[in-house]
Amino acid sequence: MTTPVRTAPQVISITPVAHQALQEIITERNLEGYALRIYASGGGCCGAQFGMALDNSKQEQDVSFDVDGLQVIVDTLSMEYLHDASIDFVNHPQHGPGFLVNQAHESNGEETCACGGSCACSN
Repeated sequence: MTTPVRTAPQVISITPVAHQALQEIITERNLEGYALRIYASGGGCCGAQFGMALDNSKQEQDVSFDVDGLQVIVDTLSMEYLHDASIDFVNHPQHGPGFLVNQAHESNGEETCACGGSCACSN
């Protein structure tokens, strides 16, 4: 039995590079029918931290939307932190390739890190 999932307008964008990387992962791992789950996984001095997974299990508190053919699932609590966020795929020189969540509402040009800059905060 499948739990009904509420649909919502698209509130998260995915860059073309990230979209292609996700499609390749889904194809390589034979995960057709899976959605990208994005969630807030706690905070720190730099704000909420995020996680992502490919998931085919939907819960009652989830909302879903389509981003250029890719199904995205976010629980209602995490949605508060992800509104207007963008998912990108980067190849960081020190950390290697990976996905990055950029929060548009936090990049107002002001330094918002509560630790006074002692950590490597980036959105």
